[in-house]
Amino acid sequence: MVEINLIPDVKQELLKAQSARNYVISGALVVGIAAIVIVIVLALVLGAQTVTSGIIDGNITKSNKKLQNVTDLSDTLTIQNQLSKLSEMHNGKNIDSRIFPLLDAINPSAPNNVTVSNAKIDSDTKTITIEGQAPNLYEAAEAFKKTIVGTTIVYRNEDNSEQRIPLVKDTNDVTTSDISVGEDASGKKVLRFTLNFKYPDELFARSSRNAVIESPARRNVTDSYLRVPQSLFSEKATGVEGGQ
Repeated sequence: MVEINLIPDVKQELLKAQSARNYVISGALVVGIAAIVIVIVLALVLGAQTVTSGIIDGNITKSNKKLQNVTDLSDTLTIQNQLSKLSEMHNGKNIDSRIFPLLDAINPSAPNNVTVSNAKIDSDTKTITIEGQAPNLYEAAEAFKKTIVGTTIVYRNEDNSEQRIPLVKDTNDVTTSDISVGEDASGKKVLRFTLNFKYPDELFARSSRNAVIESPARRNVTDSYLRVPQSLFSEKATGVEGGQ
């Protein structure tokens, strides 16, 4: 079989070129259409954002005008802010009334018992100052100091777990000063002294729930203890010859 090619080579090249041109034009049309679609979509998105931003700005301006027309707005906002902090302020307050059962718990038993003429809490330095007097003189003062060192605070924290901490960390945290001999209201000779010690935050913290003070002398539940013995307190003794 004999096959004769009647199309010249030049014609074949021309057909190939036309075919390639058609592919290029078709691809360009597809890319162009895609670009136009992307531009339209972006324009719609930007337009929607612009409209939404305008609406939000308008609402802000309108609400701001309403607030500016409210009488005593600054006073109202201040009161609301203070009310919102009342609970936080309440939880941060110390229960200073625990000082009374503490004084009873750390008071040694007779004959070394001590009567208190003055007690002061310094929350800045976290120090308790006790002015007391003891009929058993120096032995009672020393027993008072050792009782404080041996006292423990037992309480429950926020997760209801029991915690135990010492009232003072070290014997050196308890100091005695202004020691002198005097006479009480009945004329009996007593030792007058001032005792200072640093207390832990947990002693008076409201977060220390169901607090209990355990000492070698006695045990007191600080948050439910209703009555402190009157014998714990007395007037300050007067000085005698040789004393201050």
